[in-house]
Amino acid sequence: MKLYNYFRSGTSHRIRIAMNFKGLDYEYISVNLAADEQAGEAFKALNPQGLVPYLYASEQPNESNGEELRLAQSPAILEWLEEVYPEHPLLPKDIMGRAQVRALSAMIGCDIHPINNRRILQYLRNELNVEEDKVMGWCQHWMAEGFSALEKILAADKNRGNFCYGDAPSFADCYLIPQVYSARRFNLDLTPYPNIVAIDAHCHTLPAFIDAEPANQPDAPKA
Repeated sequence: MKLYNYFRSGTSHRIRIAMNFKGLDYEYISVNLAADEQAGEAFKALNPQGLVPYLYASEQPNESNGEELRLAQSPAILEWLEEVYPEHPLLPKDIMGRAQVRALSAMIGCDIHPINNRRILQYLRNELNVEEDKVMGWCQHWMAEGFSALEKILAADKNRGNFCYGDAPSFADCYLIPQVYSARRFNLDLTPYPNIVAIDAHCHTLPAFIDAEPANQPDAPKA
């Protein structure tokens, strides 16, 4: 498998966590978003959207027709990984649990992350001439809105263990940890979100999360 991604891309980060947790080997192919490589003809020939992550797999273990996989969009990639590599599951066994995890994931993946996506911020800066302090305020506002709601849901779940749902990592944690990383980048005060901070701390005791960290990727700037 080949994962086209970027060290600081939150959507790429969540896929790295999932692949690490499932013990999957893959070739890391960097697409430098800072240099606009995603907008180049070579990458757009793979993914016309010009977005990462993008997953290529020459073989699919559960398929007999030998078709190659070429898949964009992190939610679809996560679902594919879960179906094709069910060992070390990232979804609960029960239907209600799976629905809850998907709902938590969508809160982050649909209502927090996209509003603070690099494309949005670059448009604010370059097309609308928004000053940098106001761009920072934009990020902090929408992250705080989303984290406040998520924190209440986590606090109300009396059966929750050390993760977003239950006692094991799930899609929701794959979504949350990259967003916490982004929140720290944009100087969001995390004090009002003790459950989110505790989940982040616990996840970072696990190699799958540590190895997926942006700073630990081959295309990350070296200190």
